[in-house]
Amino acid sequence: MSNRDGDIGFRFAMHGAVASVTLCRPERRNPQSPKLWAALAEVGKGLPSDVRVVTVRAEGSSFSAGLDRAMFNQRGIPGEMSMVDLAGQEDDELLTTLTGFQAAFSWCRRPDIVTIAAVQGHAVGAGFQLALACDLRVCAHDARFAMRETSLGLVPDLGGTHPLVAAVGYARALEICVTGRWVDADEAQRLGLATVVVARGELDATVDDLAGAVVGPPHEAVTATKELLLGAGARSYDEQLGAERRAQLGRLRSVAREGGR
Repeated sequence: MSNRDGDIGFRFAMHGAVASVTLCRPERRNPQSPKLWAALAEVGKGLPSDVRVVTVRAEGSSFSAGLDRAMFNQRGIPGEMSMVDLAGQEDDELLTTLTGFQAAFSWCRRPDIVTIAAVQGHAVGAGFQLALACDLRVCAHDARFAMRETSLGLVPDLGGTHPLVAAVGYARALEICVTGRWVDADEAQRLGLATVVVARGELDATVDDLAGAVVGPPHEAVTATKELLLGAGARSYDEQLGAERRAQLGRLRSVAREGGR
């Protein structure tokens, strides 16, 4: 699948076990819209089973400036719903619509893949949340994050609140969200938002190296480890020990079977 259609604004490509999603409307700092989210959700549904890593990148000077502000206009974006249209939906319909929007981001957390965001320039609102949806974030020195939803009278609703709190804690996450301030790359690394910070010219190569390292170990071991880590925050220490035992039991059985072949 590949798409550089101006109405959607992303490309999808595969190179062996590594797939890439690239936002490609750099002239507008890669804005996001419901049509883009629907297409990204379809990417998640249709990922081939042999894909092990997905990189999320963006062309141009910015990762994503967030929601396309045209949605706030009365006329909205041609062929798409506006904020007025959304607000006019009945509660059940609107909740279903919002669930569909979230699906564009939530598949990045699946345990069978590892997702890596390559972030340069601005990552604002929905752009910040797209980066947060990924397991790992490689940032250029010029990367800047901001959560601007509250300044618009809204809340972050694309799945970003959970990984943000997990990374920086409740108090810092609250401060970042309600003030809408910029978090630069150095602070992002100190807070645990950035896995690594590199020079802009090294961003793509660093992401490629990291993807290659993730592909190296047996896929089932990586998947089981991601499942353990994703669930750790919701378990007590003793519950996590039990989860580790059950996961290791399965891995030991599998390794023994493979070794006997």
